[in-house]
Amino acid sequence: MENILLFLLKCFYLMLPAYFANMAPVMVKKVDLFAFPIDFNKRLNNKPILGKNKTFRGLVFGIVFAVVIAYIQFLLYDVGFFKGISFLNYKNWLLFGFLMGLGALIGDLAKSFFKRGLGLKPGAKFIPFDQTDFVIGALIFIMPVFKVNLKIFIAALLLSFALHIIVNHIAFYLKVRNEKW
Repeated sequence: MENILLFLLKCFYLMLPAYFANMAPVMVKKVDLFAFPIDFNKRLNNKPILGKNKTFRGLVFGIVFAVVIAYIQFLLYDVGFFKGISFLNYKNWLLFGFLMGLGALIGDLAKSFFKRGLGLKPGAKFIPFDQTDFVIGALIFIMPVFKVNLKIFIAALLLSFALHIIVNHIAFYLKVRNEKW
């Protein structure tokens, strides 16, 4: 049981930059910088491509948040506890953070593209993709450069699915988010 918990903790720690990238758009929603839609309000088949909620602000800040978290992981790596919960040494923290952030947000944008295409409104439930889009994107983006095996991929996906639901429900009840999902 202890080995499973340690493995899950390592998966959680690996995913921290993606988690922060995914939270960044909500955390900076009142910042006016780069606050225009990525799809420039264009439509496809008379439906929004991504929607007005997917902005350059979220993309930029998401990547910045991920890079900052990866840098903190790099700084903490030589501390015994953090080395023990790390799958990698973070010497390439900038690349790792950039890929995790960009991948997480591209995963979210891909999901939004499909949701808009299906006519679903922002905030509408789209389980399990609402909980896994950013995880899949982040892991796919880092896999060519950093060692992530199938066991880590699946564990991070399942862990993130559960955590995403818990965190979003807490944020909703604290009135940080408008939707539970």
